[in-house]
Amino acid sequence: MRTFFRTHWKAIVAIVLLILLAMATISPSSAPMPEPSLSARLRTHVAAIASEEHNTATPRALEQAAVYIEGVLGSEGYRIRRQVYEAGGQKVRNIEVSVANVAAGAKPARIFIIGAHYDSAPGAPGANDNGSGTAAVLELARLLKAMRPSAGTEVKFVFFVNEEPPWFQGEEMGSVRHARQLHADGHKVEGALILETIGYYSQVRHSQQLPPGLEKRYPDTGNFIAFVGTLASSRLVQDALSAFQAASDFPARGLAAPAYVQGVTLSDHSSYNRFGYPAIMITDTAFMRYPYYHTAEDTPDKLDYDSVARVVTGLARTITALAAGART
Repeated sequence: MRTFFRTHWKAIVAIVLLILLAMATISPSSAPMPEPSLSARLRTHVAAIASEEHNTATPRALEQAAVYIEGVLGSEGYRIRRQVYEAGGQKVRNIEVSVANVAAGAKPARIFIIGAHYDSAPGAPGANDNGSGTAAVLELARLLKAMRPSAGTEVKFVFFVNEEPPWFQGEEMGSVRHARQLHADGHKVEGALILETIGYYSQVRHSQQLPPGLEKRYPDTGNFIAFVGTLASSRLVQDALSAFQAASDFPARGLAAPAYVQGVTLSDHSSYNRFGYPAIMITDTAFMRYPYYHTAEDTPDKLDYDSVARVVTGLARTITALAAGART
């Protein structure tokens, strides 16, 4: 063996150098890519879901959004459940996945809903309303898939169809269908947290409008996330806001007000209230701040994805705390 190395050492060295050179010149495209940041993932979701109008008037685009949502959830290992029904002569669907700590075959003792509608208003791509909320729920499902709620607790991540006109507050509204089915099945919903238009923030004074009578109680700078509900859901507003503020330094405000106060019932949370369930909306306040609300200009480039990522991170910790400490 020694004789072999003495005789062929030059050839051996040449081969080793060639191997090292090949390793050093591997194309960067073949190297592992870093994991996208949360803000980048949110941006990707919004662009995929809400770059064009998508509702029952544009069924191809609505189906494309639904398929994308299911694809993302499936890639995270979730078992997808669909609530299919007919609206205006066409089939539409809610999409749901869940994380649970419930014995096999047993009924959950309590359920939390984390939801957002994925359709857009007529004439609008819907990047903020509600691509932002949909993207956030997708990422919350990813971040919390290994969560361990308290015993008997199920956390459902739900994507609703038909929130926008002409379906809003009607019987074919996706969240009405979902809440009615839970009620018919005798489930206890501990709380529904609905993400509605959460992508726009401003540090400019007077960028925030407020409902009449609340002008002196809240900031006039639109840089905060709001936790909003009716008086019947005031406990959930308080619990969710407190948990968020304990977990995040992102500015947050809470409002529990009568249903007649402007904006308090304008999302899917009102469907759960209708069946007696506590429910709140988590929002950037939509038309009270966002100048492109329900217009063709509600496009993905308008959103502040870094701020949305901070909100999502805080909400992941909020949901974990609520689900771990659920009351019986």
